[in-house]
Amino acid sequence: MIIRKLKETVARIYLNQNSKVKGTQKFVDIEKIIKGKSATFYKWVPGFVLGYIKRIVHENEVNQIMAKIGHLQGIDFVNSLIEEFGVEVSLKGAENIPLDRSVIFAANHPLGGMDGIAFMYALGKYRTDLRVLVNDILTNIKNFEPMFIPVNKLGSNSREVTKLIEETYASDNAILVFPAGLVSRKQAKGIMDLEWKKSFISKSKKYKKDIVPVYIEGRNSDFFYNFAKIRKMLGVKVNLEMFYLSDEMFSQKGKKVVIHVGKPISYKYFDKLKSEIEWAEEVKSLVYQMALK
Repeated sequence: MIIRKLKETVARIYLNQNSKVKGTQKFVDIEKIIKGKSATFYKWVPGFVLGYIKRIVHENEVNQIMAKIGHLQGIDFVNSLIEEFGVEVSLKGAENIPLDRSVIFAANHPLGGMDGIAFMYALGKYRTDLRVLVNDILTNIKNFEPMFIPVNKLGSNSREVTKLIEETYASDNAILVFPAGLVSRKQAKGIMDLEWKKSFISKSKKYKKDIVPVYIEGRNSDFFYNFAKIRKMLGVKVNLEMFYLSDEMFSQKGKKVVIHVGKPISYKYFDKLKSEIEWAEEVKSLVYQMALK
């Protein structure tokens, strides 16, 4: 019961965000969100728990930032976010970015927030038509429109969303995907993505779009990885560590994000000698090989 309520609260934090910040209006109001979901549950939540949730979500900091830049949209919003967080973004392999055609950028997902923002910031200097496939919850942050394209990570996509995804792949836009669909986890070989889904390979072949491998340097805190490990050991299937991604994002303040862009891989390369799942894993391996160069 508690786990379910926490999960719903995470979703509500995004679903109740209002990109039009005026006066003292809050962009994120944890107490209002919980009350709106269940007044009964709110009465039973101890004050220290509310305080903890506000702290790890960074309610005050988010509201302060949005009071300053909440009126901005698209790449202007992204650029201002990078400035507010004081993040230095370094792009290596810019010469590999195709400027005259639609491609699919396939990247690892080490941070779960700042990695995508940093990539949009870096690529935005070369392409103004970037579209990013993200968790559908994040598309409720309207400031990222029209760049964010929703993907349901917890179930099947609606007919409308499926149509939008197909239209995006069929367009002339540059497309960024995180094939793992989840933030990287600590594994035997280090911090790495879990299995990459094959859909980006399928779309590459279907729409004849080359794939550009992207490796993004970075890691979250040991707490994040240990929490995920313990959660898994306890048999809890709900991705509770997602609750801490806002905290992890704020921990990136003042840090450097390095992005490596590899050479495009022709869609013709993905023949029938391997399954699409195998090709997805091969591209994933190529991305992590870029980390060694």
